[in-house]
Order: sequence, then structure tokens, then C-alpha cells
Amino acid sequence: MPQLGESIAEATIIEALVGVGDEIKADQNIFEVETDKATMEVTAVCGGKIEEIVVEVGKSYAVGSTLAYLEATEEDAIKSGLIKTTPPEEAPSTDEDTDNVHFAVKEEDQIESNQQPIVQPTVEGGLPVPVRSAVYLSPRLRHRMEELGLNGADLAGVAGSGNGGRVTVRDFEQFMRDIDQHKMTDASPMRIAVADSMRRSWRRPLATVTVPVIMDPVLAHRKEQDPKPGITLYAMRALAIAISENTAVAGRLIGNQIVHPPAINIGFAVEVEHGVLVPIMHDLDQKTLAELAQPYEKLVKLGQQRKLTPEMMEAGIATVTNVGPFGITAATPIPLPEQNLLLGLMAGRKVPVWDPETEEFIPKVESNFILSFDHRILDGGAAGRLLQRIGQLLTEPEKL
Repeated sequence: MPQLGESIAEATIIEALVGVGDEIKADQNIFEVETDKATMEVTAVCGGKIEEIVVEVGKSYAVGSTLAYLEATEEDAIKSGLIKTTPPEEAPSTDEDTDNVHFAVKEEDQIESNQQPIVQPTVEGGLPVPVRSAVYLSPRLRHRMEELGLNGADLAGVAGSGNGGRVTVRDFEQFMRDIDQHKMTDASPMRIAVADSMRRSWRRPLATVTVPVIMDPVLAHRKEQDPKPGITLYAMRALAIAISENTAVAGRLIGNQIVHPPAINIGFAVEVEHGVLVPIMHDLDQKTLAELAQPYEKLVKLGQQRKLTPEMMEAGIATVTNVGPFGITAATPIPLPEQNLLLGLMAGRKVPVWDPETEEFIPKVESNFILSFDHRILDGGAAGRLLQRIGQLLTEPEKL
């Protein structure tokens, strides 16, 4: 199993793309795997014949695990850099020997074929930020929970019988016995990653404000474009311009300092099975809507196929999510842990809007724009002004 991303320690086998006895070429896709962020392919280190597949579909394997055995000729092995032709005494090995070798592994890092790395539960002792509930948990209970890969947030529904509502070991064991009586299914790696992200995010004081935005100018402008930009892209571009006018609104509070973002890179939510992916678009304040349309559509398709690379999902400074297609008219979205802002676009509805010139109500398409934010950085007034500025920019979409 190769290292499929900087923070990825394991992957789940989705499908074997080859079978025992198949002749394959170097760099041919041989397994499709799922990480907590995307679906990726594992490629062959060199050409040859598949002798044995030792993994099972649906199971997770750590980086460095043996997935299959390949019979290769000496010539193919040399071409792939798996066999060195120069003896060490004649030419000492250097790092350059393996610079261009696909998935090369140092000798000291090689894993014996009969000793597969153990995959630890994703949430067991490995949260980037420890999550604990407000209720006191004894060291003994914490140890028991760590054994089972649980954290304090998982006990939110447990009424403690100890002093001051403390959850005791007896409460916990009874809770686990009750859970065993229910139907259970395994959570996907992505579902666990989303849950972890939301737990960490919720440790901050978050708030949400709403402003209605008339969408008729955007809808009219979009009809004239080819290709037609997504509604979400209009909002991303308007948000980027608004942030560029005062970057502190997208800053992060570290100690007693507000850290301003170095660039206005904004992500957007793409719904996939078991969760949501957030691809990032870079420097949105410096690129026009027309320049962003095709890259945006490409990211949407790759996201839906779960083919995004780690570079496409680097941390941005804000996220835009469009839940309008689901008929949602109000929501309280939660920003990602590393972000201060999340802009939500609600479903558009025709509403009567008073026209002072004609002195009559005119039907307009209106959408609620909802901004969730870290209340330590922004207050309601500042968040409201940011939303009003976004709405103002959307009245002149030709300038985006």
C-alpha cells in the first residue's frame, strides 16, 4: 500500500482491478482504494504476472502493507529500479539511486511479507485535537473508552449516575450493552473523518446570520453565458471580493493575534456517498468569473467521482455550500476547523418585492444567504455587513 497522501495512514480496498494470473504493465492500475478523502488507484511497481492477491475487498490496510505478489523478469525489475545493477562496493548507494523509482522503499523500511502492519481504528487515540465532553470522566473510564476507540462526544446521550451527573464505568458498560442490542453498520472512513472534523469545529463559539439576496440578476446573467457558471461559483467570487476588502474577516484567532489569510483560496462542498468533499479554488479575488468557470466544472466532476487529489483539497480560508437543490430554505452550517467562514446558499423562491417606482409588488427570486462564523473573530454586525456586501456584488454579476 503506497502513501496516498501526507496525512493518510490507511486505505480500504474497494475493488481488485486485476486477477491472479493476469499479465500487467508497469504503472497499470491494479487496485481501487478508498481513503477518508477520496477514491484512488494503486498502480503496479513494474510489469509482470499477478501471482497472488493477499488482501480482501472491504478491509482497510495500513501504508506499507503487502497487497499482492508479482512475478517479474529480471529485466523488468531492473527497469523499475527494484534491482540495483551496481554492487555497493563499486558504487556506494546514494539517495539519487531511488529518486525516480515509483513507490521505492528503503531497505530499513521494508516490511516482512508475513508481518502485515496493523490498522488501528481511525478514531482511537488519533484525533488531531482531543475531544472531551464537558462531563468529568475518570482516568479509568477514559482508558476503557480509548480501548474501544471512543471519545467523550460519543457519551453525549448517557445520563450519568455519579455525583454531579458524572458518567461512571457502570453507566458506560450499561450503555455499551444497550448499544449491542441495536442494528449497527460500519461507518465509512469518510463518515468518521467528517465526524471528527465537526467535533473539532464545535469547540469554538460559532454563530450564524442570514440575509435575503435577490437572485434575478445572477440568473439572467447566467443564461447568457457559455459555459454557464454554477450558482455556487457566483457566490464564491462575490465572497472572495468581499474578503479582499478586509481580510481580517477570514482570519484566525491565535492567542491574542488575528492571523490574516495569505491568499484568498475558497472551497465549495460537493456531496458524495457517505459525506462531503471540499475542493479548493485558488486566488479567487484575482480571477474573473469567466476564467474560473471551466476549472470549477472540472473540480465538480472530479469531486463527484471522488477522484480529487490531495492538492485539490488543500485547506482554504472559507467554504461555500449550496443546499438549494435539496429544497432547504434555512440552515446553520458549521465551518471547517481550520476556517472561520462558511457561506450557505439556500433554495431560491419567488417572493413579492415592493418596487417604489411603480408602487407595486413585483415577483422576484430570493435566496437566503446564511453565514456561519467564529464569533471570536466577527460579531453579528460585521457578519451582516459582509453578507450585505456579497448581495450587493451579486446585483452586478457582469462585473464578477
